[in-house]
Amino acid sequence: MKIQESAENYLETILILQSKKTMVRSIDIVNELGFSKPSVSIAMKNLRENGYIEMDAKGYITLADKGREIAERMYERHTFISQWLIEIGVDPQTAIDDACRIEHVISAESFEAIKQFVNSSLKEN
Repeated sequence: MKIQESAENYLETILILQSKKTMVRSIDIVNELGFSKPSVSIAMKNLRENGYIEMDAKGYITLADKGREIAERMYERHTFISQWLIEIGVDPQTAIDDACRIEHVISAESFEAIKQFVNSSLKEN
């Protein structure tokens, strides 16, 4: 099932926040992304209803298995693509911004091909 780019961004943000702190709440996402509380609240409700996240009675958010899978995929794409762009001479902020857009539209096949090409090129050097 294809989910929207915004949902992928929320899941990736939750993953990143969980790596920094063990417990994540909606307010942490608001502060990280700079979105309004109501927008984040609606997004969390939608993610919860679709089985991507779980939220306990105290409002702590955890990634469900299918949410974690998407978050990890987006994070891997983002970090790999941004690092690669920086290595080939792109300004770091531009690389990060571009990677954020590319990670959502690139196919799994193309991403894997780029990864294999870059990794094999690194081994040759």
